[in-house]
Amino acid sequence: MARHSFAVGQSIEFVPGRFDGAAPGGIYTVVRQLPNDAGDREYRVKHARDGHERVIRESQMRRGPNSPLG
Repeated sequence: MARHSFAVGQSIEFVPGRFDGAAPGGIYTVVRQLPNDAGDREYRVKHARDGHERVIRESQMRRGPNSPLG
C-alpha cells in the first residue's frame, strides 16, 4: 500500500475538478489521513476560511503556500 504524501496539519491547495460541484478551491489544512487501498489516497481537510470539512483525493491536492517540501 502506498504512503500518504501529505501530513496532518499540513497546508494544501485544493484544486477542484469539473465534477466536484460547488466545492470551493483554495487553501485547506489536512485534518486526517484516511485509510484506503486505492492508488489515489484520501484525506479529510478543513477549509482555511469557512472551516468546512470535506474528503478529497490526493490527485486534487497541491502543496500549500507555507507547506514544507518533503
